[in-house]
Amino acid sequence: MPRWFNTAGPCRLSKHYMLPPLVRLPKLVRLIEQETYFVIHAPRQIGKTTAMLSLAEQLTASGKYVAAMVSAEAAQAYSQDINGAELALLNAWQTALRYWLPPEFRPPDWSQLTTGSRISQALSLWAEACPRPIVLLIDEIDALRDDALISVLRQLRDGYPRRPNGFPSSVGLIGLRDVRDYKIAAGGSDRLNTASPFNIKVESLTIRNFNELEVAELYQQHTADTGQIFAPAATQLVFELTQGQPWLVNALARQLTEEIAPDPEITITPTMVEAAKEIIIRRQDTHLDSLAERLREKRIKAIIEPMLAGLELGDIPNEDIQFVQDLGLCRMDPLGGLAIANPIYREVLPRVLTVTPMASLPQIQPTWLTTTGELDTERLLHAFMDFWLQHGEALLKSASYPEIAPHLVLMAFLHRVINGGGTLEREYAIGRDRMDLCLRYGSIILGIELKVWRTSRPDPLTKGLEQLEGYLARLKQSSGWLVIFDRRTNVLPLEERIETSIAKTANGQQVTVIRL
Repeated sequence: MPRWFNTAGPCRLSKHYMLPPLVRLPKLVRLIEQETYFVIHAPRQIGKTTAMLSLAEQLTASGKYVAAMVSAEAAQAYSQDINGAELALLNAWQTALRYWLPPEFRPPDWSQLTTGSRISQALSLWAEACPRPIVLLIDEIDALRDDALISVLRQLRDGYPRRPNGFPSSVGLIGLRDVRDYKIAAGGSDRLNTASPFNIKVESLTIRNFNELEVAELYQQHTADTGQIFAPAATQLVFELTQGQPWLVNALARQLTEEIAPDPEITITPTMVEAAKEIIIRRQDTHLDSLAERLREKRIKAIIEPMLAGLELGDIPNEDIQFVQDLGLCRMDPLGGLAIANPIYREVLPRVLTVTPMASLPQIQPTWLTTTGELDTERLLHAFMDFWLQHGEALLKSASYPEIAPHLVLMAFLHRVINGGGTLEREYAIGRDRMDLCLRYGSIILGIELKVWRTSRPDPLTKGLEQLEGYLARLKQSSGWLVIFDRRTNVLPLEERIETSIAKTANGQQVTVIRL
C-alpha cells in the first residue's frame, strides 16, 4: 500500500511520508548521554510523539539504554487524588511497557507499593532490575494537575540522586507547556509559576517547525513514490502559508493529493494550494479547532484581541508572551514584534471569533448580486448600510472580543456575502491600528480598511486614506472602502452619524468612506 500524508497521531515510516524526527532536536541525544532530566514543550501535532517514539526505539536498539515513552493522560481525572493518579499512571505505564519492550527489559511487579510514593518506588525497582540505564519519556504531562502533578514531580526529583542504577538515568517531560505553566490551583494562580518541583531539569527544549527545504524534501517523497509533481511555486506557497507547521504542511498535502488532484499525472499548482487552504480552514479540523479553543483563555485574549485591533500590547507578563509562542499561536517576527504564527492561523482566528455574530445574523436577501450572479459593490454598499442601521449595534453584544466587536460583526456580514462563492482575506498586526480586508468574488476584488475612532484621538480619516492607499497598491486596485467605527464616548446616535462619502488618496485612488 502506498504511503500517505499523516494528520492524526504519530507518524510511522512504513505508512507515512515523514522526515527524520530527531533532526529538529539536535541537543537531545547529548542530554541523555549526560544523564540529564529535561522538558520538551511544543504545540500539538508538531511531531513530539513521533520524535519521542523514534528516539526510544533508537536508544534501545543502540544497546546502551532501555528507553520507552509512556503517557500521563490516564491520570487526568485524578488531579486531587494522589492515590488514584498513581494507580492510573502505573497501570497505563505497565501496559505500554509490555508493548514497547521485550520481556528482559520490562519492569517487575508494581502491585505492592506505598500510596504517595508509588511512582518513585516503581521506577526505583525497575532501574535496579534493568540490565541497562533507563530513559523514560513521559508524554502528555500537561494532563496532570494540582496535587497529582506536584506529587509526581516531587517523586521524580526525589529519585534523581539515585540515577542511573537506582532510578531512570534520564527523564523527559513532554507536553504543550514548560514547567512554569503546568496547571495548578494554588496561591491565587492557575499556573505553577516555578520550576521548583522539577528543578532538576537541565534544559527546556522545543521542536521547531519545518524549514522550506524540509517541506520540499517531504513532498519529494510523494513524488518519488507516485510520480506526482509539486510545482516549485506550489511548495513555496505551502511554506509561506504554514511557516512549516508540520500538521498544516501535511494537511494541505493530503487535501491536494487525495481530494483535489488524486490522479498522480496532475501537477500540484499554487491555485490548488489556495483551494486546499480554504477547504481546511472551512472544515475546521481538530487541530484548528483546538487552537481556536485557546481564544477563550483570558491570558490569550489579552494578547490576541489587541493584535486583531492593531493596537500595542498592554502590560502583558513576559511569561504570557512566551506562552502564546509555546502554544504555536504566535511567533516573534524577524522584523520586530509579536505576530500570528502563520497566514493560515491569521485567517482561522478571526473566522472563529465571527461564529457567534454569524449565528446571530438575521436573514439577509443577497441584493448585492446582479441577475447573472456577479457581485455589484454599489448594491453591496447599500445592503451593508441598511444592515448596520437595523442590526449592527445590536449585534455588537454577540462578539466575545469587545475591542473588535465592530470588526467581527462586519466580517460576519461579509462572510454571508461570499457564502462559498468567494473569499475574505485579513491582514492585521500589533501597532498598525487597523485591520485590512480583501473580499474576492469572481472577478471583483474589494479592498477594505477598518479604523476605529477612539475617545481623545483625532479623526482617523487622513491616516486611514494613507494606509488604504498602500493596501490598494498591493492589491493592484484603484478604489476601495475605508470603514471608520466611531467608538468615542457620548457620540451621536447611529442614525444621526451613519454616512458615506467619496474621498481621494494622495495618488488619486477613489475611496468610499463609511462612518458608523
